Amino acid sequence: MTSSVPRSILPPLSADEKQHSDAVAALLREQIVAAGGWLSFERFMELALYAPGLGYYSAGSVKIGAAGDFVTAPEVSDLFSRCVARQCAEVLSVTGGDILELGAGTGRMAATVLESLAAAGVLPDRYYILEVSADLAERQRERLRTLPQDLRDRVVWLERLPERPIRGVILANEVLDALACQRFVVQLGGEIRESGVSLAEGSFVERASAPHPALAGACEALLHELPQPLPEGYTSEVCLRLEPWIASVGECLERGAVLLFDYGLPRSHYYHPQRVSGTLRCHFKQLAHDDPYVNVGVQDITAWVDFTRVAEAAVAAGLDVTGFGTQAAFLLATGIESFAAEASGTVEHARRAGEARRLLMPGEMGEAFKVMALTRNYAAPLGGFSLQDLRHSL
Repeated sequence: MTSSVPRSILPPLSADEKQHSDAVAALLREQIVAAGGWLSFERFMELALYAPGLGYYSAGSVKIGAAGDFVTAPEVSDLFSRCVARQCAEVLSVTGGDILELGAGTGRMAATVLESLAAAGVLPDRYYILEVSADLAERQRERLRTLPQDLRDRVVWLERLPERPIRGVILANEVLDALACQRFVVQLGGEIRESGVSLAEGSFVERASAPHPALAGACEALLHELPQPLPEGYTSEVCLRLEPWIASVGECLERGAVLLFDYGLPRSHYYHPQRVSGTLRCHFKQLAHDDPYVNVGVQDITAWVDFTRVAEAAVAAGLDVTGFGTQAAFLLATGIESFAAEASGTVEHARRAGEARRLLMPGEMGEAFKVMALTRNYAAPLGGFSLQDLRHSL
Protein backbone atom coordinates (compact mmCIF):
# COMPACT_ATOMS: atom_id res chain seq x y z
CA MET A 1 0.00 0.00 0.00
CA THR A 2 1.10 3.58 -0.52
CA SER A 3 1.59 6.07 2.28
CA SER A 4 -1.15 8.52 3.10
CA VAL A 5 -1.45 11.72 1.07
CA PRO A 6 -3.52 14.89 1.50
CA ARG A 7 -6.94 14.67 -0.14
CA SER A 8 -6.16 17.86 -2.06
CA ILE A 9 -3.81 16.00 -4.42
CA LEU A 10 -6.23 13.18 -5.20
CA PRO A 11 -6.97 12.98 -8.94
CA PRO A 12 -10.37 14.30 -10.03
CA LEU A 13 -13.25 11.94 -10.69
CA SER A 14 -14.21 11.13 -14.24
CA ALA A 15 -17.77 11.94 -15.31
CA ASP A 16 -18.85 8.31 -14.76
CA GLU A 17 -17.11 8.12 -11.38
CA LYS A 18 -18.74 11.34 -10.25
CA GLN A 19 -22.16 10.14 -11.34
CA HIS A 20 -21.70 6.89 -9.45
CA SER A 21 -20.29 8.60 -6.36
CA ASP A 22 -23.19 11.07 -6.34
CA ALA A 23 -25.64 8.13 -6.38
CA VAL A 24 -23.87 6.47 -3.43
CA ALA A 25 -23.76 9.78 -1.56
CA ALA A 26 -27.50 10.23 -2.13
CA LEU A 27 -28.16 6.78 -0.66
CA LEU A 28 -26.01 7.58 2.36
CA ARG A 29 -27.81 10.88 2.94
CA GLU A 30 -31.15 9.07 2.81
CA GLN A 31 -29.92 6.56 5.37
CA ILE A 32 -28.64 9.28 7.69
CA VAL A 33 -31.98 11.11 7.56
CA ALA A 34 -33.90 7.85 8.07
CA ALA A 35 -31.73 7.08 11.11
CA GLY A 36 -32.63 10.39 12.74
CA GLY A 37 -29.66 12.42 11.56
CA TRP A 38 -26.83 10.19 12.79
CA LEU A 39 -25.44 7.00 11.26
CA SER A 40 -22.75 4.86 12.87
CA PHE A 41 -19.47 4.83 11.00
CA GLU A 42 -19.78 1.06 10.75
CA ARG A 43 -23.05 1.37 8.82
CA PHE A 44 -21.64 4.20 6.68
CA MET A 45 -18.64 2.06 5.74
CA GLU A 46 -20.81 -0.98 5.07
CA LEU A 47 -23.04 0.95 2.66
CA ALA A 48 -20.14 2.72 0.94
CA LEU A 49 -18.47 -0.62 0.26
CA TYR A 50 -21.28 -3.13 -0.09
CA ALA A 51 -24.64 -1.45 -0.86
CA PRO A 52 -26.20 -3.69 -3.54
CA GLY A 53 -25.42 -2.36 -7.02
CA LEU A 54 -23.79 0.79 -5.66
CA GLY A 55 -21.13 0.04 -3.06
CA TYR A 56 -17.45 -0.01 -4.00
CA TYR A 57 -17.25 -3.80 -4.00
CA SER A 58 -20.72 -4.30 -5.48
CA ALA A 59 -20.47 -2.05 -8.54
CA GLY A 60 -18.37 -2.50 -11.66
CA SER A 61 -15.06 -0.67 -11.44
CA VAL A 62 -11.46 -1.78 -11.70
CA LYS A 63 -10.21 -1.99 -8.13
CA ILE A 64 -7.05 -4.08 -8.01
CA GLY A 65 -3.84 -3.75 -10.02
CA ALA A 66 -2.05 -0.91 -11.77
CA ALA A 67 -5.28 0.38 -13.34
CA GLY A 68 -7.17 0.18 -10.04
CA ASP A 69 -6.98 1.78 -6.62
CA PHE A 70 -4.51 -0.50 -4.85
CA VAL A 71 -2.16 -3.41 -5.48
CA THR A 72 -2.20 -6.59 -3.41
CA ALA A 73 0.71 -8.97 -2.92
CA PRO A 74 -0.47 -11.48 -5.58
CA GLU A 75 -0.54 -8.59 -8.07
CA VAL A 76 2.95 -7.46 -7.11
CA SER A 77 4.42 -10.83 -8.02
CA ASP A 78 3.55 -14.47 -8.57
CA LEU A 79 6.38 -15.17 -6.13
CA PHE A 80 3.87 -14.51 -3.34
CA SER A 81 1.35 -17.03 -4.66
CA ARG A 82 4.01 -19.65 -5.27
CA CYS A 83 4.97 -19.39 -1.60
CA VAL A 84 1.33 -19.66 -0.59
CA ALA A 85 1.03 -22.72 -2.83
CA ARG A 86 3.98 -24.37 -1.09
CA GLN A 87 2.24 -23.97 2.27
CA CYS A 88 -1.01 -25.26 0.77
CA ALA A 89 0.79 -28.30 -0.63
CA GLU A 90 2.18 -29.09 2.80
CA VAL A 91 -1.30 -29.04 4.32
CA LEU A 92 -3.02 -30.86 1.47
CA SER A 93 -0.43 -33.64 1.60
CA VAL A 94 -1.72 -34.37 5.12
CA THR A 95 -5.44 -33.62 4.79
CA GLY A 96 -6.29 -34.02 1.12
CA GLY A 97 -9.48 -32.22 0.15
CA ASP A 98 -10.06 -28.72 -1.14
CA ILE A 99 -8.98 -25.07 -1.12
CA LEU A 100 -11.48 -22.30 -0.41
CA GLU A 101 -10.35 -18.76 -1.27
CA LEU A 102 -12.37 -15.92 0.24
CA GLY A 103 -12.24 -12.81 -1.93
CA ALA A 104 -10.03 -13.94 -4.81
CA GLY A 105 -9.26 -10.50 -6.27
CA THR A 106 -8.42 -10.76 -9.96
CA GLY A 107 -7.97 -14.54 -9.76
CA ARG A 108 -4.23 -14.25 -10.23
CA MET A 109 -3.38 -15.99 -6.96
CA ALA A 110 -5.85 -18.80 -7.64
CA ALA A 111 -4.30 -19.41 -11.05
CA THR A 112 -0.73 -19.44 -9.74
CA VAL A 113 -1.60 -21.63 -6.76
CA LEU A 114 -3.31 -24.19 -9.00
CA GLU A 115 -0.44 -24.22 -11.49
CA SER A 116 2.11 -24.59 -8.69
CA LEU A 117 0.16 -27.38 -7.00
CA ALA A 118 -0.19 -29.18 -10.33
CA ALA A 119 3.59 -29.02 -10.77
CA ALA A 120 4.03 -30.36 -7.23
CA GLY A 121 1.52 -33.14 -7.77
CA VAL A 122 -0.66 -32.05 -4.83
CA LEU A 123 -3.82 -30.67 -6.39
CA PRO A 124 -6.99 -30.01 -4.39
CA ASP A 125 -10.16 -31.84 -5.39
CA ARG A 126 -11.89 -28.47 -5.74
CA TYR A 127 -10.73 -24.85 -5.65
CA TYR A 128 -13.70 -22.94 -4.28
CA ILE A 129 -13.94 -19.16 -4.63
CA LEU A 130 -16.36 -17.04 -2.61
CA GLU A 131 -16.51 -13.53 -4.08
CA VAL A 132 -18.92 -10.73 -3.09
CA SER A 133 -17.95 -8.50 -6.03
CA ALA A 134 -19.68 -9.40 -9.30
CA ASP A 135 -17.13 -7.61 -11.48
CA LEU A 136 -14.19 -9.22 -9.66
CA ALA A 137 -15.84 -12.63 -10.08
CA GLU A 138 -16.02 -11.99 -13.82
CA ARG A 139 -12.36 -10.96 -13.92
CA GLN A 140 -11.53 -14.18 -12.05
CA ARG A 141 -13.42 -16.24 -14.62
CA GLU A 142 -11.58 -14.54 -17.47
CA ARG A 143 -8.21 -15.13 -15.82
CA LEU A 144 -8.87 -18.76 -14.93
CA ARG A 145 -10.16 -19.59 -18.44
CA THR A 146 -6.51 -19.56 -19.50
CA LEU A 147 -5.70 -22.57 -17.29
CA PRO A 148 -5.52 -26.11 -18.64
CA GLN A 149 -8.89 -27.85 -18.69
CA ASP A 150 -8.07 -30.15 -15.77
CA LEU A 151 -7.36 -27.15 -13.55
CA ARG A 152 -10.35 -25.12 -14.78
CA ASP A 153 -12.64 -28.01 -13.95
CA ARG A 154 -11.59 -27.86 -10.31
CA VAL A 155 -12.68 -24.22 -9.83
CA VAL A 156 -16.13 -23.64 -8.35
CA TRP A 157 -17.61 -20.23 -7.50
CA LEU A 158 -19.82 -20.05 -4.42
CA GLU A 159 -22.46 -17.52 -3.43
CA ARG A 160 -22.11 -18.32 0.28
CA LEU A 161 -19.87 -20.29 2.60
CA PRO A 162 -20.12 -24.05 2.02
CA GLU A 163 -22.73 -25.80 4.14
CA ARG A 164 -20.57 -28.88 4.62
CA PRO A 165 -17.15 -28.40 6.27
CA ILE A 166 -14.16 -29.01 4.04
CA ARG A 167 -10.80 -30.64 4.57
CA GLY A 168 -7.81 -28.66 3.31
CA VAL A 169 -7.01 -24.95 3.25
CA ILE A 170 -9.00 -21.72 3.51
CA LEU A 171 -7.24 -18.63 2.14
CA ALA A 172 -8.09 -14.99 2.88
CA ASN A 173 -5.75 -12.33 1.49
CA GLU A 174 -6.68 -8.76 2.48
CA VAL A 175 -10.23 -9.66 3.45
CA LEU A 176 -10.36 -8.79 7.16
CA ASP A 177 -9.30 -5.18 6.60
CA ALA A 178 -12.43 -4.60 4.49
CA LEU A 179 -14.89 -5.67 7.21
CA ALA A 180 -16.93 -2.67 8.34
CA CYS A 181 -15.61 -1.38 11.67
CA GLN A 182 -16.79 0.93 14.41
CA ARG A 183 -14.81 4.01 15.39
CA PHE A 184 -14.46 5.57 18.82
CA VAL A 185 -12.94 8.69 20.32
CA VAL A 186 -11.63 9.19 23.85
CA GLN A 187 -12.93 12.36 25.43
CA LEU A 188 -12.10 14.25 28.61
CA GLY A 189 -11.86 11.97 31.63
CA GLY A 190 -11.49 8.85 29.49
CA GLU A 191 -15.13 8.86 28.35
CA ILE A 192 -15.68 6.78 25.19
CA ARG A 193 -17.87 8.16 22.42
CA GLU A 194 -18.76 6.48 19.14
CA SER A 195 -17.89 8.25 15.91
CA GLY A 196 -20.69 8.50 13.41
CA VAL A 197 -21.76 10.53 10.40
CA SER A 198 -24.23 13.40 10.19
CA LEU A 199 -25.06 16.02 7.59
CA ALA A 200 -24.15 19.72 7.49
CA GLU A 201 -25.54 21.57 4.50
CA GLY A 202 -25.67 18.27 2.64
CA SER A 203 -22.05 17.31 3.36
CA PHE A 204 -20.92 14.40 5.53
CA VAL A 205 -19.49 15.39 8.89
CA GLU A 206 -18.25 13.31 11.80
CA ARG A 207 -20.18 13.56 15.04
CA ALA A 208 -19.63 11.64 18.26
CA SER A 209 -22.51 10.06 20.11
CA ALA A 210 -23.17 7.65 22.96
CA PRO A 211 -21.59 4.34 21.99
CA HIS A 212 -23.51 1.24 21.05
CA PRO A 213 -23.48 -1.13 24.07
CA ALA A 214 -21.32 -3.69 22.24
CA LEU A 215 -18.75 -1.03 21.35
CA ALA A 216 -18.85 0.39 24.88
CA GLY A 217 -18.14 -3.07 26.31
CA ALA A 218 -15.31 -3.71 23.84
CA CYS A 219 -13.69 -0.35 24.61
CA GLU A 220 -14.02 -0.88 28.37
CA ALA A 221 -12.23 -4.21 28.02
CA LEU A 222 -9.55 -2.57 25.86
CA LEU A 223 -8.88 0.23 28.31
CA HIS A 224 -8.65 -2.24 31.17
CA GLU A 225 -6.19 -4.43 29.26
CA LEU A 226 -3.89 -1.78 27.78
CA PRO A 227 -0.75 -0.98 29.80
CA GLN A 228 -1.16 2.80 29.34
CA PRO A 229 -4.24 5.05 29.27
CA LEU A 230 -5.27 6.53 25.94
CA PRO A 231 -5.01 10.33 25.68
CA GLU A 232 -7.92 12.71 25.17
CA GLY A 233 -8.82 12.97 21.50
CA TYR A 234 -7.49 9.50 20.72
CA THR A 235 -9.39 7.98 17.80
CA SER A 236 -9.30 4.40 16.62
CA GLU A 237 -11.29 1.45 15.32
CA VAL A 238 -12.83 -1.72 16.70
CA CYS A 239 -14.03 -4.41 14.31
CA LEU A 240 -16.72 -6.38 16.12
CA ARG A 241 -17.48 -8.28 12.92
CA LEU A 242 -14.28 -10.28 13.30
CA GLU A 243 -15.77 -12.67 15.85
CA PRO A 244 -18.77 -13.80 13.76
CA TRP A 245 -16.63 -13.88 10.62
CA ILE A 246 -14.04 -16.17 12.23
CA ALA A 247 -16.79 -18.31 13.74
CA SER A 248 -18.45 -18.75 10.34
CA VAL A 249 -15.19 -19.58 8.60
CA GLY A 250 -14.27 -21.97 11.39
CA GLU A 251 -17.52 -23.85 10.88
CA CYS A 252 -16.42 -24.48 7.27
CA LEU A 253 -13.26 -26.30 8.29
CA GLU A 254 -13.38 -29.96 9.31
CA ARG A 255 -9.62 -30.47 9.19
CA GLY A 256 -6.79 -28.31 7.94
CA ALA A 257 -5.69 -24.68 8.07
CA VAL A 258 -7.01 -21.16 7.59
CA LEU A 259 -4.32 -18.79 6.30
CA LEU A 260 -4.99 -15.08 6.84
CA PHE A 261 -2.85 -12.42 5.13
CA ASP A 262 -3.43 -8.78 6.04
CA TYR A 263 -1.89 -5.61 7.36
CA GLY A 264 -2.32 -5.36 11.09
CA LEU A 265 -0.83 -5.48 14.54
CA PRO A 266 -1.10 -7.17 17.92
CA ARG A 267 -3.47 -5.26 20.19
CA SER A 268 -0.83 -3.58 22.36
CA HIS A 269 0.72 -2.04 19.22
CA TYR A 270 -2.58 -1.33 17.49
CA TYR A 271 -3.85 0.75 20.43
CA HIS A 272 -0.56 2.37 21.33
CA PRO A 273 -1.10 5.83 22.91
CA GLN A 274 0.96 7.45 20.14
CA ARG A 275 -1.28 6.02 17.39
CA VAL A 276 -3.71 8.88 18.04
CA SER A 277 -5.54 8.85 14.69
CA GLY A 278 -6.20 5.14 14.33
CA THR A 279 -5.49 3.04 11.26
CA LEU A 280 -8.32 3.92 8.86
CA ARG A 281 -7.13 4.31 5.26
CA CYS A 282 -8.83 4.96 1.94
CA HIS A 283 -7.36 3.98 -1.43
CA PHE A 284 -8.08 5.76 -4.70
CA LYS A 285 -6.04 5.32 -7.88
CA GLN A 286 -2.91 4.10 -6.09
CA LEU A 287 -3.02 6.90 -3.50
CA ALA A 288 -3.83 6.38 0.18
CA HIS A 289 -5.50 9.01 2.34
CA ASP A 290 -7.58 9.17 5.51
CA ASP A 291 -10.86 10.81 4.42
CA PRO A 292 -13.69 8.28 3.98
CA TYR A 293 -16.21 11.04 3.19
CA VAL A 294 -14.93 11.90 -0.29
CA ASN A 295 -15.26 9.79 -3.42
CA VAL A 296 -17.79 7.56 -1.66
CA GLY A 297 -18.54 4.42 -3.62
CA VAL A 298 -15.48 4.74 -5.86
CA GLN A 299 -12.71 4.42 -3.27
CA ASP A 300 -11.77 1.63 -0.91
CA ILE A 301 -12.09 2.07 2.87
CA THR A 302 -10.04 -0.18 5.15
CA ALA A 303 -8.71 -0.45 8.69
CA TRP A 304 -5.76 -2.43 9.98
CA VAL A 305 -6.48 -5.73 11.69
CA ASP A 306 -6.26 -6.28 15.44
CA PHE A 307 -4.73 -9.75 15.27
CA THR A 308 -5.20 -10.26 18.99
CA ARG A 309 -8.96 -10.03 18.43
CA VAL A 310 -8.62 -12.50 15.55
CA ALA A 311 -6.76 -14.94 17.80
CA GLU A 312 -9.35 -14.57 20.57
CA ALA A 313 -12.15 -15.18 18.09
CA ALA A 314 -10.37 -18.24 16.74
CA VAL A 315 -9.98 -19.80 20.18
CA ALA A 316 -13.66 -19.09 20.91
CA ALA A 317 -14.53 -20.88 17.66
CA GLY A 318 -12.54 -23.97 18.64
CA LEU A 319 -9.60 -23.26 16.32
CA ASP A 320 -5.91 -23.42 17.24
CA VAL A 321 -3.69 -20.39 16.60
CA THR A 322 -0.81 -22.32 15.07
CA GLY A 323 1.27 -19.52 13.56
CA PHE A 324 1.65 -15.75 13.49
CA GLY A 325 4.45 -13.77 11.87
CA THR A 326 5.35 -11.15 9.33
CA GLN A 327 4.79 -11.63 5.62
CA ALA A 328 8.55 -11.40 5.11
CA ALA A 329 9.25 -14.30 7.49
CA PHE A 330 6.50 -16.42 5.92
CA LEU A 331 7.76 -15.85 2.38
CA LEU A 332 11.37 -16.56 3.31
CA ALA A 333 10.31 -19.76 5.07
CA THR A 334 8.35 -20.92 2.03
CA GLY A 335 11.17 -20.38 -0.44
CA ILE A 336 10.80 -16.99 -2.08
CA GLU A 337 14.55 -16.70 -2.52
CA SER A 338 14.78 -19.99 -4.42
CA PHE A 339 11.79 -19.03 -6.58
CA ALA A 340 13.34 -15.66 -7.40
CA ALA A 341 16.66 -17.33 -8.26
CA GLU A 342 14.96 -19.43 -10.97
CA ALA A 343 14.89 -16.38 -13.25
CA SER A 344 16.63 -16.84 -16.60
CA GLY A 345 18.51 -13.86 -17.89
CA THR A 346 19.63 -10.58 -16.37
CA VAL A 347 16.42 -8.65 -17.05
CA GLU A 348 14.17 -11.35 -15.60
CA HIS A 349 16.44 -11.75 -12.59
CA ALA A 350 16.35 -7.99 -11.89
CA ARG A 351 12.56 -7.92 -12.23
CA ARG A 352 12.05 -10.79 -9.81
CA ALA A 353 14.56 -9.33 -7.36
CA GLY A 354 12.64 -6.05 -7.36
CA GLU A 355 9.34 -7.84 -6.79
CA ALA A 356 10.84 -9.85 -3.95
CA ARG A 357 12.17 -6.69 -2.31
CA ARG A 358 8.72 -5.10 -2.40
CA LEU A 359 7.19 -8.18 -0.78
CA LEU A 360 9.94 -8.51 1.85
CA MET A 361 11.29 -5.11 2.80
CA PRO A 362 10.10 -3.52 6.08
CA GLY A 363 9.32 -0.24 4.34
CA GLU A 364 7.16 -2.02 1.76
CA MET A 365 4.94 -5.03 2.58
CA GLY A 366 7.31 -7.21 4.55
CA GLU A 367 6.60 -6.01 8.10
CA ALA A 368 3.22 -4.25 7.96
CA PHE A 369 1.58 -7.37 6.53
CA LYS A 370 1.16 -10.33 8.85
CA VAL A 371 0.26 -13.96 8.30
CA MET A 372 -1.80 -15.99 10.78
CA ALA A 373 -2.55 -19.70 10.64
CA LEU A 374 -5.63 -21.13 12.35
CA THR A 375 -5.98 -24.91 12.34
CA ARG A 376 -8.45 -27.62 13.30
CA ASN A 377 -7.59 -31.29 13.82
CA TYR A 378 -4.16 -30.62 12.37
CA ALA A 379 -1.01 -31.51 14.31
CA ALA A 380 1.72 -31.30 11.64
CA PRO A 381 4.08 -28.29 11.66
CA LEU A 382 3.52 -25.47 9.19
CA GLY A 383 6.69 -24.64 7.31
CA GLY A 384 5.66 -21.05 6.66
CA PHE A 385 6.11 -20.25 10.34
CA SER A 386 9.39 -22.07 10.91
CA LEU A 387 11.51 -18.89 10.91
CA GLN A 388 9.39 -16.72 13.21
CA ASP A 389 6.80 -17.14 15.95
CA LEU A 390 5.16 -13.90 17.13
CA ARG A 391 2.26 -15.52 18.94
CA HIS A 392 3.67 -14.30 22.25
CA SER A 393 2.93 -10.72 21.13
CA LEU A 394 -0.81 -11.35 20.76
